[in-house]
Amino acid sequence: MQRSALGLAVGLALLVSGGYHALGDDTPDGAADPVTIEQLDDRCRVLIGGELFTEYIFGGYEKPILYPVIGPHGIGMTRNYPMRKDVAGEATDHPHHKSLWFSHQPINGVNFWTTHGNYGKCVHDKLLTVQGGGSRGLIRAASRWVTKDGTVVFTDTRTLAFQSLGSARVIDWEITIEASQGPVTFGDCKEGTMAIRTHPNLRLENDPGHGVTTAGGQAVNSEGVRGRDVWGKRADWIDYWGTIENKVVGIAIFDHPANPRHPTHWMARHYGYVGANPFALNAFEGKPRGTGDMTIPAGEKVTFRYRFLFHEGDPQKAQIAQHYRDYAEAGESVKP
Repeated sequence: MQRSALGLAVGLALLVSGGYHALGDDTPDGAADPVTIEQLDDRCRVLIGGELFTEYIFGGYEKPILYPVIGPHGIGMTRNYPMRKDVAGEATDHPHHKSLWFSHQPINGVNFWTTHGNYGKCVHDKLLTVQGGGSRGLIRAASRWVTKDGTVVFTDTRTLAFQSLGSARVIDWEITIEASQGPVTFGDCKEGTMAIRTHPNLRLENDPGHGVTTAGGQAVNSEGVRGRDVWGKRADWIDYWGTIENKVVGIAIFDHPANPRHPTHWMARHYGYVGANPFALNAFEGKPRGTGDMTIPAGEKVTFRYRFLFHEGDPQKAQIAQHYRDYAEAGESVKP
């Protein structure tokens, strides 16, 4: 717990003041497949070596998402539902679990997580930077978080960077929350925050009642905790892996040490939902409700940084621990 307290103190001190830099391109030009980005009306299409990697879709849903996400061997790494509803073998639960996204509930008492009731939305405002052509591609965008009646609660600026590391594919997601309309409180709740819904084969368990019969995934975190026990545990990183199309592939998610409350808790479920959630101290540690609330004072900013690494093999073969050390030590900004 000393480590967690230190992470909170350092993270808040650096992040609220803006006195840190986020990860940059740690792959030299020429050492990786070139990344190109095609800008369309409602999305940006990201290609690596001329082949589709992902799309940043900022129109048509209640929040911007990344979908699809294509990993090693051309394998789709996330669930297709609800963007596509015709894929056999996928559960159709949690329609707000849209591939890869950032959201939470409550924020200032508003449900920005689900898609029922009086929920809020994260609305794309504008693209600030779209840059490709080298070993890394980059998208910077501004967003507004609004209530059902359109009232702006706060704003964000997000930077997404894309690159290859050998056979692996990498997404860096950096998001700066600005308390532009007044104080912003992320509530103590397990419903959040930086999240992904995996391909059904990476689930830890089948669910024949919902059509899922191909699950064979495994999970481990940086502390060596495995399987269902990863739920709610603090860790630097987490990895889900398994066999898809006769290939062993996996998804590692890294929590940067500069993040508030690092190492984060992981809302990691047996059905393939994985979320980094630093706020849910009631659910994860049994502390009194509200203990995990985090308030950003009016006019201040807080930044969260995460890396998604889509890899071949199990975590040991993929050298996930070393990749995390490289990520944590890079210390440069995601910037043009």
